[in-house]
Amino acid sequence: MNALTVLPALVVVLLAAAGPALAPHRTDEPIGMPFADPGPGAPLGTDRLGHDVLSGLLHGGWGLLLLAAVIAVFTTLLGAVLGAIAALRPALGRFIEGSADFAILVPAILGILLVLTSWPAAGIAGLLVVALLFGVPYCARVFAAAAAGVAATGYVEVARASGETLQHLVFAEVLPNLREVFAAQLGLRFVAAVYLVSTASFLQLPATLGATNWAVMVRDNGSGIVLNPWAVLAPGLAIAVIAVSVNLAAGAFGRVRS
Repeated sequence: MNALTVLPALVVVLLAAAGPALAPHRTDEPIGMPFADPGPGAPLGTDRLGHDVLSGLLHGGWGLLLLAAVIAVFTTLLGAVLGAIAALRPALGRFIEGSADFAILVPAILGILLVLTSWPAAGIAGLLVVALLFGVPYCARVFAAAAAGVAATGYVEVARASGETLQHLVFAEVLPNLREVFAAQLGLRFVAAVYLVSTASFLQLPATLGATNWAVMVRDNGSGIVLNPWAVLAPGLAIAVIAVSVNLAAGAFGRVRS
Protein backbone atom coordinates (compact mmCIF):
# COMPACT_ATOMS: atom_id res chain seq x y z
CA MET A 1 0.00 0.00 0.00
CA ASN A 2 1.32 3.44 -0.93
CA ALA A 3 1.66 5.44 2.29
CA LEU A 4 1.09 8.67 0.37
CA THR A 5 -2.40 7.43 -0.54
CA VAL A 6 -3.40 6.77 3.06
CA LEU A 7 -1.57 9.63 4.75
CA PRO A 8 -3.96 12.45 3.69
CA ALA A 9 -6.97 10.55 5.06
CA LEU A 10 -5.15 9.82 8.32
CA VAL A 11 -4.14 13.47 8.74
CA VAL A 12 -7.65 14.72 7.99
CA VAL A 13 -9.28 12.28 10.43
CA LEU A 14 -6.81 13.12 13.20
CA LEU A 15 -7.30 16.85 12.65
CA ALA A 16 -11.08 16.46 12.71
CA ALA A 17 -10.91 14.47 15.95
CA ALA A 18 -8.40 16.73 17.69
CA GLY A 19 -9.66 19.95 16.12
CA PRO A 20 -11.67 21.27 19.09
CA ALA A 21 -8.62 20.93 21.35
CA LEU A 22 -6.40 22.70 18.81
CA ALA A 23 -8.76 25.59 18.08
CA PRO A 24 -7.34 28.91 19.32
CA HIS A 25 -10.79 30.37 20.06
CA ARG A 26 -14.29 29.31 20.98
CA THR A 27 -16.70 29.11 18.06
CA ASP A 28 -18.98 31.73 19.64
CA GLU A 29 -16.18 34.18 20.51
CA PRO A 30 -16.05 37.35 18.34
CA ILE A 31 -12.45 38.33 17.64
CA GLY A 32 -12.88 41.09 15.07
CA MET A 33 -15.06 42.70 12.44
CA PRO A 34 -17.29 40.49 10.29
CA PHE A 35 -15.54 39.06 7.24
CA ALA A 36 -12.18 40.52 8.21
CA ASP A 37 -9.18 39.55 6.10
CA PRO A 38 -6.69 36.95 7.35
CA GLY A 39 -4.22 38.40 9.79
CA PRO A 40 -2.48 37.90 13.15
CA GLY A 41 -4.65 35.77 15.44
CA ALA A 42 -6.96 34.79 12.56
CA PRO A 43 -5.02 33.05 9.75
CA LEU A 44 -8.24 32.53 7.75
CA GLY A 45 -9.96 35.75 8.78
CA THR A 46 -13.39 36.00 10.38
CA ASP A 47 -16.91 34.96 9.42
CA ARG A 48 -20.17 36.93 9.26
CA LEU A 49 -20.29 37.31 13.05
CA GLY A 50 -16.62 38.11 13.52
CA HIS A 51 -15.77 34.60 14.70
CA ASP A 52 -12.44 32.98 13.84
CA VAL A 53 -12.83 30.90 10.66
CA LEU A 54 -9.95 28.59 11.61
CA SER A 55 -11.54 27.77 14.98
CA GLY A 56 -14.85 27.01 13.29
CA LEU A 57 -13.05 24.82 10.78
CA LEU A 58 -11.32 22.84 13.53
CA HIS A 59 -14.57 22.39 15.45
CA GLY A 60 -16.79 21.52 12.50
CA GLY A 61 -15.41 18.30 11.06
CA TRP A 62 -15.72 15.54 13.62
CA GLY A 63 -19.52 15.25 13.78
CA LEU A 64 -19.84 15.23 9.99
CA LEU A 65 -17.04 12.69 9.63
CA LEU A 66 -18.43 10.38 12.31
CA LEU A 67 -22.00 10.37 10.99
CA ALA A 68 -20.83 9.86 7.40
CA ALA A 69 -18.61 6.96 8.54
CA VAL A 70 -21.50 5.29 10.39
CA ILE A 71 -23.75 5.60 7.32
CA ALA A 72 -21.01 4.28 5.02
CA VAL A 73 -20.14 1.28 7.22
CA PHE A 74 -23.73 0.15 7.80
CA THR A 75 -24.72 0.70 4.17
CA THR A 76 -21.75 -1.30 2.90
CA LEU A 77 -22.16 -4.12 5.43
CA LEU A 78 -25.88 -4.55 4.76
CA GLY A 79 -25.36 -4.21 1.02
CA ALA A 80 -22.61 -6.84 1.04
CA VAL A 81 -24.70 -9.37 2.96
CA LEU A 82 -27.83 -8.81 0.87
CA GLY A 83 -25.81 -8.91 -2.35
CA ALA A 84 -24.20 -12.22 -1.41
CA ILE A 85 -27.59 -13.68 -0.50
CA ALA A 86 -29.04 -12.41 -3.79
CA ALA A 87 -26.28 -14.16 -5.75
CA LEU A 88 -27.04 -17.42 -3.94
CA ARG A 89 -30.82 -16.99 -4.06
CA PRO A 90 -31.82 -15.54 -7.49
CA ALA A 91 -35.42 -14.84 -6.43
CA LEU A 92 -34.18 -12.36 -3.83
CA GLY A 93 -31.79 -10.96 -6.42
CA ARG A 94 -34.70 -9.87 -8.60
CA PHE A 95 -36.30 -8.10 -5.64
CA ILE A 96 -33.06 -6.28 -4.82
CA GLU A 97 -32.68 -5.23 -8.44
CA GLY A 98 -36.14 -3.68 -8.40
CA SER A 99 -35.44 -1.92 -5.10
CA ALA A 100 -32.19 -0.56 -6.48
CA ASP A 101 -34.00 0.85 -9.51
CA PHE A 102 -36.38 2.69 -7.18
CA ALA A 103 -33.50 4.00 -5.03
CA ILE A 104 -31.72 5.27 -8.14
CA LEU A 105 -34.79 7.00 -9.59
CA VAL A 106 -35.79 8.72 -6.32
CA PRO A 107 -32.99 10.95 -4.95
CA ALA A 108 -32.06 10.21 -1.35
CA ILE A 109 -32.20 13.90 -0.48
CA LEU A 110 -35.88 13.93 -1.47
CA GLY A 111 -36.61 11.12 0.98
CA ILE A 112 -34.66 12.90 3.69
CA LEU A 113 -36.56 16.14 3.05
CA LEU A 114 -39.91 14.35 3.28
CA VAL A 115 -39.05 12.44 6.46
CA LEU A 116 -37.22 15.13 8.41
CA THR A 117 -39.63 17.95 7.59
CA SER A 118 -42.70 15.86 8.46
CA TRP A 119 -41.08 14.14 11.44
CA PRO A 120 -38.57 16.59 12.98
CA ALA A 121 -38.17 14.50 16.14
CA ALA A 122 -36.45 11.78 14.10
CA GLY A 123 -33.26 13.86 14.08
CA ILE A 124 -29.99 12.18 13.23
CA ALA A 125 -31.54 8.71 13.67
CA GLY A 126 -34.06 9.57 10.96
CA LEU A 127 -31.29 10.76 8.67
CA LEU A 128 -29.40 7.51 9.24
CA VAL A 129 -32.45 5.33 8.54
CA VAL A 130 -33.38 7.16 5.34
CA ALA A 131 -29.77 7.11 4.13
CA LEU A 132 -29.73 3.33 4.64
CA LEU A 133 -33.06 2.82 2.89
CA PHE A 134 -31.83 4.64 -0.20
CA GLY A 135 -28.22 3.48 -0.12
CA VAL A 136 -28.44 -0.23 0.72
CA PRO A 137 -30.43 -1.40 -2.36
CA TYR A 138 -27.98 0.18 -4.80
CA CYS A 139 -24.99 -1.14 -2.84
CA ALA A 140 -26.55 -4.62 -2.66
CA ARG A 141 -27.02 -4.61 -6.43
CA VAL A 142 -23.30 -3.93 -6.92
CA PHE A 143 -22.38 -6.73 -4.54
CA ALA A 144 -24.86 -9.13 -6.16
CA ALA A 145 -23.23 -8.60 -9.54
CA ALA A 146 -19.76 -9.12 -8.05
CA ALA A 147 -20.85 -12.15 -6.03
CA ALA A 148 -22.52 -13.90 -8.98
CA GLY A 149 -19.18 -15.12 -10.30
CA VAL A 150 -18.09 -16.32 -6.88
CA ALA A 151 -21.36 -18.15 -6.32
CA ALA A 152 -20.84 -20.09 -9.56
CA THR A 153 -17.37 -21.35 -8.63
CA GLY A 154 -16.65 -24.96 -7.86
CA TYR A 155 -15.87 -24.61 -4.17
CA VAL A 156 -19.19 -22.87 -3.53
CA GLU A 157 -21.03 -25.60 -5.45
CA VAL A 158 -19.24 -28.21 -3.34
CA ALA A 159 -20.23 -26.39 -0.15
CA ARG A 160 -23.84 -26.28 -1.34
CA ALA A 161 -23.82 -29.97 -2.17
CA SER A 162 -22.39 -30.69 1.28
CA GLY A 163 -25.45 -29.10 2.84
CA GLU A 164 -23.79 -25.98 4.24
CA THR A 165 -26.18 -23.33 5.56
CA LEU A 166 -26.83 -20.05 3.78
CA GLN A 167 -25.05 -18.24 6.60
CA HIS A 168 -21.91 -20.31 6.02
CA LEU A 169 -22.04 -19.77 2.26
CA VAL A 170 -22.40 -16.00 2.67
CA PHE A 171 -19.83 -15.34 5.39
CA ALA A 172 -17.31 -18.11 4.78
CA GLU A 173 -17.40 -18.67 1.03
CA VAL A 174 -18.61 -15.54 -0.79
CA LEU A 175 -17.82 -12.39 1.21
CA PRO A 176 -14.13 -13.20 1.89
CA ASN A 177 -13.63 -13.10 -1.88
CA LEU A 178 -15.17 -9.64 -2.23
CA ARG A 179 -12.71 -7.66 -0.11
CA GLU A 180 -11.69 -5.30 -2.91
CA VAL A 181 -15.31 -4.65 -3.85
CA PHE A 182 -16.10 -4.03 -0.19
CA ALA A 183 -13.30 -1.49 0.16
CA ALA A 184 -14.27 0.30 -3.05
CA GLN A 185 -17.92 0.47 -2.02
CA LEU A 186 -17.02 1.63 1.49
CA GLY A 187 -15.08 4.55 0.01
CA LEU A 188 -17.86 5.46 -2.42
CA ARG A 189 -20.55 5.17 0.27
CA PHE A 190 -18.48 7.44 2.51
CA VAL A 191 -18.27 10.10 -0.21
CA ALA A 192 -22.03 9.86 -0.78
CA ALA A 193 -22.68 10.06 2.98
CA VAL A 194 -20.44 13.12 3.39
CA TYR A 195 -22.33 15.01 0.72
CA LEU A 196 -25.70 13.77 2.00
CA VAL A 197 -24.99 14.87 5.58
CA SER A 198 -23.54 18.16 4.31
CA THR A 199 -26.64 18.80 2.22
CA ALA A 200 -28.93 18.07 5.18
CA SER A 201 -26.99 20.58 7.29
CA PHE A 202 -26.89 23.11 4.46
CA LEU A 203 -30.68 22.94 4.13
CA GLN A 204 -31.14 23.39 7.90
CA LEU A 205 -33.03 20.14 8.32
CA PRO A 206 -33.86 18.99 11.87
CA ALA A 207 -31.02 16.42 11.73
CA THR A 208 -28.40 19.18 11.68
CA LEU A 209 -25.12 18.48 13.44
CA GLY A 210 -25.26 21.79 15.26
CA ALA A 211 -24.40 25.38 14.55
CA THR A 212 -20.73 24.63 13.91
CA ASN A 213 -20.04 22.32 11.02
CA TRP A 214 -18.51 22.83 7.61
CA ALA A 215 -21.75 22.80 5.63
CA VAL A 216 -23.32 25.41 7.89
CA MET A 217 -20.18 27.56 7.55
CA VAL A 218 -20.52 27.48 3.76
CA ARG A 219 -24.21 28.37 3.92
CA ASP A 220 -23.97 31.14 6.47
CA ASN A 221 -20.91 32.87 5.02
CA GLY A 222 -21.86 32.80 1.36
CA SER A 223 -22.96 36.43 1.47
CA GLY A 224 -19.41 37.54 2.33
CA ILE A 225 -17.43 35.43 -0.10
CA VAL A 226 -16.12 38.56 -1.83
CA LEU A 227 -15.02 40.12 1.47
CA ASN A 228 -13.34 37.04 2.94
CA PRO A 229 -13.39 34.08 0.54
CA TRP A 230 -11.76 31.79 3.11
CA ALA A 231 -14.90 31.82 5.23
CA VAL A 232 -16.53 29.78 2.45
CA LEU A 233 -13.61 28.19 0.62
CA ALA A 234 -11.96 26.65 3.70
CA PRO A 235 -14.96 24.56 4.85
CA GLY A 236 -15.89 23.73 1.25
CA LEU A 237 -12.39 22.46 0.54
CA ALA A 238 -12.40 20.56 3.84
CA ILE A 239 -15.54 18.65 2.78
CA ALA A 240 -13.97 17.78 -0.58
CA VAL A 241 -10.61 16.76 0.90
CA ILE A 242 -12.07 14.52 3.59
CA ALA A 243 -14.34 12.75 1.08
CA VAL A 244 -11.67 12.20 -1.57
CA SER A 245 -8.85 11.25 0.82
CA VAL A 246 -10.89 8.65 2.71
CA ASN A 247 -12.18 7.22 -0.58
CA LEU A 248 -8.63 6.83 -1.92
CA ALA A 249 -7.45 5.25 1.34
CA ALA A 250 -10.30 2.73 1.32
CA GLY A 251 -9.52 1.76 -2.27
CA ALA A 252 -5.81 1.33 -1.50
CA PHE A 253 -6.60 -0.79 1.54
CA GLY A 254 -8.87 -3.05 -0.51
CA ARG A 255 -6.20 -3.60 -3.15
CA VAL A 256 -3.52 -4.52 -0.64
CA ARG A 257 -5.83 -6.90 1.23
CA SER A 258 -6.78 -8.64 -2.02
